[in-house]
Amino acid sequence: MEALYKHQIDFISYMQRLLQEGDFSSTYKFAFLHALADICIEKDVPNNGRLMISLNEIVEKLILLYWQHAKPFFSETGPQQQGGILLQNSGKQAKIIADICELQRSGANNLNQAKSSPLWPQIYRNTMRTLKEGPLWRLQVLSKVEECYLFLHIKNRPYIELNTGIADCFRMFHDLVVQFSRQGWIEKVSKIQENQQVIGRAGELSDFLFGTSRVSLKSASNLLKDIQKGNCFYCKKPLKGNAEVDHFIPFTKYNNDLGHNFVLAHKACNNNKRDYLAAPEHKTKWQEQNLVVNDKLITNELGTYFTCDAQRASHVADWAYHIAEKNGSKYWLASKDVFV
Repeated sequence: MEALYKHQIDFISYMQRLLQEGDFSSTYKFAFLHALADICIEKDVPNNGRLMISLNEIVEKLILLYWQHAKPFFSETGPQQQGGILLQNSGKQAKIIADICELQRSGANNLNQAKSSPLWPQIYRNTMRTLKEGPLWRLQVLSKVEECYLFLHIKNRPYIELNTGIADCFRMFHDLVVQFSRQGWIEKVSKIQENQQVIGRAGELSDFLFGTSRVSLKSASNLLKDIQKGNCFYCKKPLKGNAEVDHFIPFTKYNNDLGHNFVLAHKACNNNKRDYLAAPEHKTKWQEQNLVVNDKLITNELGTYFTCDAQRASHVADWAYHIAEKNGSKYWLASKDVFV
């Protein structure tokens, strides 16, 4: 147990050093670190504690993380109250942003649609090249020395393998790593001189880059209403025009839209649940409804709009409940702030 605590402390210390000593000339390394943290909670960690992650997974995650950033930012309090695509590095725009802008202009509204675009193969190759030439090996360069604390950098491998215990630390400290990454990312974007013409309050920038889901959830509403036979997922009473699509695992804990993570609830139930985890009995019901009985239906109906992966949704839920149990967190059971 003592060795485990030491390993966790070493991990946090390394994260601090990474952000203090690392050279972040663009935002790519923040995105790469964020991607690693997300992928670690979306997969099972082997018994040997060494998690293998394909570069393909990382490329797709990078494009997903930058998707919102490629849209025009409009500030109500900026110096000129004008909108524009924010730069991600000083000088020329980051290649990934230019590529995503092209995908969005072609009509792609999300990653799934982007992967069906004729533009995708070239943009995938561009992002893979950027990953290999930059953050893949530069992330771990501290004080001008490559330390390889997270993973060994071996050229020409189509994957990385996280060192023993690193994936477990990413899972344990996911919220902290994401917070570190986003804070550094926001500071980098806000300090670029060209961006300061359109950026207002720091809060506006944070909400724009990493705020709540900007994808319309209406496309999931009718399907969920049919699946739930017109009843609220939580209180099981009939929905009467005040239904809202809820992220079962709260969006604040896992900042991605997964089709299997949606349920339909009364506005009051949704507002009362807020960012809490639902009680284990709700989790059992969600697993049965979305991951077992209606897995293929959800994939077929929502796959055009959202990432649909029952196994990924299951891993994320198991991670969230494991951390909650470890921390002794309370679970939301019902309206009027009933917890267990």
